[in-house]
Amino acid sequence: MKFTKLAFLLLYLHLHLTSAEAKRKWKRLKKARKPHVVFVMADDYGFNDIGYNAEENHSQMRTPFLDSLARKGVILDNYYVQPICSPSRSQLMSGRYQIHTGLVHGVIKGPQPNALPLNNVILPEQLRKCGYKTHMIGKWHLGFYKDEYLPWNRGFQSYYGFLSGGANYYTREHCEPKRRRRYCGVDMVDSRYGPTNDTWGIYSGDLFVHRAKRIIEKHLKSKGAEKPMFLFMSLQSVHGPLQDPPNFQNRFKNITDPKRQTYARMVLSMDKSVKQLVVALKKAKMWKNTIFIFSTDNGGQTMRGGNNWPLRGRKGTLWEGGIRGVGFVHGKPLNLEAPYVNRQLIHISDWFPTIMSATKCMIVKGTQPLDGHDQWGAISLNETTKRTEILHNIDPLYKRRSSILMRNGFDVSVRAAIRSGAWKLITGDPGMDRWIKPPEWETAEVFPRSYRSSNKSVRLFRISEDPYERMEVSEKYPEVVDLLLSRLVEYNASSVPVLYPTMQRKANPVLHGGYWLPWRNKRSNRRKEHRRSFFLV
Repeated sequence: MKFTKLAFLLLYLHLHLTSAEAKRKWKRLKKARKPHVVFVMADDYGFNDIGYNAEENHSQMRTPFLDSLARKGVILDNYYVQPICSPSRSQLMSGRYQIHTGLVHGVIKGPQPNALPLNNVILPEQLRKCGYKTHMIGKWHLGFYKDEYLPWNRGFQSYYGFLSGGANYYTREHCEPKRRRRYCGVDMVDSRYGPTNDTWGIYSGDLFVHRAKRIIEKHLKSKGAEKPMFLFMSLQSVHGPLQDPPNFQNRFKNITDPKRQTYARMVLSMDKSVKQLVVALKKAKMWKNTIFIFSTDNGGQTMRGGNNWPLRGRKGTLWEGGIRGVGFVHGKPLNLEAPYVNRQLIHISDWFPTIMSATKCMIVKGTQPLDGHDQWGAISLNETTKRTEILHNIDPLYKRRSSILMRNGFDVSVRAAIRSGAWKLITGDPGMDRWIKPPEWETAEVFPRSYRSSNKSVRLFRISEDPYERMEVSEKYPEVVDLLLSRLVEYNASSVPVLYPTMQRKANPVLHGGYWLPWRNKRSNRRKEHRRSFFLV
């Protein structure tokens, strides 16, 4: 009897101490646990197309869920991206300006043997080495002409989406013009199985959020559930073609402009997709340890329903409407005392070092020199940013309005732009220079034509006081012009050769079973690890 009581006592002490020790270990683990990072990128999403901006600027776009996240987090009110798709994505992934990767001109087209160079150790590779599980869904657009450029060979453990710049939302068909020819094929791949078209007829917004939910559920049930997750959800929305999402056809009947009406439905559908994503994270008990970042890739395309009012220009231009982006950060790991609007200068190239800092991950030895700055303190604590300058671009291939025109050592016929402190300098042709009001706002003030700066090769704006670029002041401040031109000279001296090869017939999907696939399969010796091919999956 005494032995039995002693045995029970020892068992009780063992269980109690083990339980207490387990609790202490769990607390230590929980305290040391790295945050999950979910980065959602919208495509061609205009400055005036998110609710918290639209309310002030008489737009009828509705994004109730995105607004709720932004207003409980940090709204980035002085946030810059690049004017078009591939350049923004390359800077996000590499942390480098375009002049240092060669991708300064245009976007990467399907038939081009072009891609973000392999000498860049990109963000998912860095996070994977730090113990993260890495997944990508949606638009890649960083090149795929060889297997080694595919997203699952560049750090993502899984990929599900399309490789080029756009596709039909329902059929996944994508066409690229090559002079008088059009190359068309299906652009949809799963890194586990290769090219696929078994999702024909499903709206991509629904398809991608469904895959995201599966990834989250699988992560929760996997052996590595304690590992942090990096999910890059690169949405197709709201890039063209304009196509109504299912069950939204009766919304926004009050908007009479047909393009704007369809665009509004696509925006609301995107908002609901993000809500489903967050609900899945909450259900998996991952949300409280998630840093959630939302960003556009460039300004809105006003020819396809987007709007950037009251900013000047649109997608593809160096005006503020092309490069000042929608962005915000949300999440408990921010440790905010209260939500706020951050008005410090932040650029898309900053996400690379910022995410590495937020996750307490060391940047891999041998990583390329970064142009981005660590903005984690500026975002989470509202500390003063280290960034005072942004090189928007220098593009020597862009069509010039004049012959070579040198000033202070820089050819001002070249398309370029730089933001430094309070000033913004533009040279060459910045693109369409109008202010496009929201179609649904009939009484909007239209800025006088006199504000437009004709065909000048040099334009200067005090952007801190004139964010709408109404008053061009280059003649009033020639010394500022010369100072900023000298900075362009310095940047240009560090640039690498431009990558913009001619398109090739070998890329034609007809030659690859009707799919957009790599067409050069020589292996790179850059890394020793096995690199999976489409044809080996």
